[in-house]
Amino acid sequence: MKRIQFTKMVASGNDFVVIDKKLTGNLRALAKALCDRKFGIGANGLLLLNKTKHTDLRMRILNADGSEVEMCGNGARCAALFSGKRKGKILTQAGVINTEISASNVKIQLTAPKEIKLDIPLKVSVANEVHEANGRLIKVNFINTGVPHVVIFVNGIANINVASIGRSIRYHAKFAPGGTNVNFVEVKGNDLICIRTYERGVEDETLACGTGSAAAALVFALKNNSAGMVKVKTQSGEILKVYFKKDKNKFHDVWLQGSAKIVYKGEYYV
Repeated sequence: MKRIQFTKMVASGNDFVVIDKKLTGNLRALAKALCDRKFGIGANGLLLLNKTKHTDLRMRILNADGSEVEMCGNGARCAALFSGKRKGKILTQAGVINTEISASNVKIQLTAPKEIKLDIPLKVSVANEVHEANGRLIKVNFINTGVPHVVIFVNGIANINVASIGRSIRYHAKFAPGGTNVNFVEVKGNDLICIRTYERGVEDETLACGTGSAAAALVFALKNNSAGMVKVKTQSGEILKVYFKKDKNKFHDVWLQGSAKIVYKGEYYV
């Protein structure tokens, strides 16, 4: 029996199994086993960390279903805290990101957002359900903040069926073949929004999504001509802060800030 040492970490309600050892073999199957909440450790995703020559860490992210993604904002904040460096650099498949730690607050600089498209007409079909959005043409927004995100502004966010509607948009032909994450956003003030997110790879609603919070904040900034910073209240109750600089419809120097912590450490038996 093989033992794998791991660290369980959480950032704003997103939880991860973190392993700082180079692993071989069927990583997809391992991620599914580790993230299983009944027969494994339980997590939204697996973070595989190792050192590189030019950065403090290289981070690979595997979702709970075993799929690998380019970037995860809250996962990167966990990795930054794990590294213990007050200022550092992490290599992801989306590019190199800068990190800063102050007490339990972790701030990461996201790669420049791209593929921004506003008010895309989309027909939503929710299988076997009667819902006000079913079969209707709605307008959605798209942005890539390291991974693809759809942002939809709604009223009465607490009553939205995130799982069903999110799944139908996540697998919509418009976003094939890779699919997309889906964020439902309600405006609460000049610099405050609430968010609920359906995450691709977890295939359900999660308590928070870092890149999704950034996506929502930036689309909100475009539509409301906001500048500087937007606060994003996640389903976990924590308010994340998204800082940015905007030049017309382009963003740069985008940072995501929130808490992260180590929950426990242990050994997993393969």
